[in-house]
Amino acid sequence: MSKTRLISTKRLSLVILAISAAMASTLLFGCTDTADKRGEAGKAVQAEPQQIEVEPVRDCPKPTNDEDEVGADTRERPVRTDAEADASEASDAESTAVPVIAITEDFRESFDHGPKGAEYQKYIVLHDTEGKSDAASVIDWWDSNGNLVAAHFIVNKDGSIWQCVPLDRIAHHAGYGDTGHNEQYSISEDGRDDMKGSSPIGGAFADYGMNGSSIGIEMVHVSGEDDYPEAQLDALDALIAYIDDYYGFESEIIDHKAWRSGNSDTSPEFADFLQSYQTKRKHA
Repeated sequence: MSKTRLISTKRLSLVILAISAAMASTLLFGCTDTADKRGEAGKAVQAEPQQIEVEPVRDCPKPTNDEDEVGADTRERPVRTDAEADASEASDAESTAVPVIAITEDFRESFDHGPKGAEYQKYIVLHDTEGKSDAASVIDWWDSNGNLVAAHFIVNKDGSIWQCVPLDRIAHHAGYGDTGHNEQYSISEDGRDDMKGSSPIGGAFADYGMNGSSIGIEMVHVSGEDDYPEAQLDALDALIAYIDDYYGFESEIIDHKAWRSGNSDTSPEFADFLQSYQTKRKHA
């Protein structure tokens, strides 16, 4: 009896040990599995990017020095009246506005001697007609005499202006100049001028480049016999401003005798006006 009980007790102990071992194994596996899952979850959280909404950064003015702010706030500014503002605007407009002038056009085929683009324009050459006839009569005479000579503009004594050659075309108004003047005035005869009606006049006057590089203006005037009325000079002022505006730059102003020495135009009584035109682009 006693032996049998001992064996049963041992068996019972073995069973209890086996059960304990199984429970421990189950608990250990469960803890390991839970830890593995937590670790994987943690890795998943780290690996997945998170989108974070951020308020846009707004441009803010730079902070200013307190002294600057005080100075800006306390600085006195003059207040212009409406009349002063209008006067200022009128003054600005007057200083930049191109005079509005009336020009009578009378273009004749015999006066056109070739193209003259803005890139060739360098001079405004002033002439006297050396006659008392008005512009209309002068143009008719130029067209009828067969010389093929004309200027771009004629300014009458009453201030009226006539144009007989477009600004972008060559007119024969300067003719031959002193030998060496092409080089002096940095111009040349480059073939644009057809030179029809022109005849060489001697070794001392061999250069022929001015026509293709200039605008010619005739003033109705006879040297030594009359004056230049204010209306005529005012019109010439406006015409020069008009030419400057047309090209967008100021051409050098000379008179005809500067190109070809020995001729009469412009007259001696125009000398002071010429100097004023060359320095101020106005007669006074």
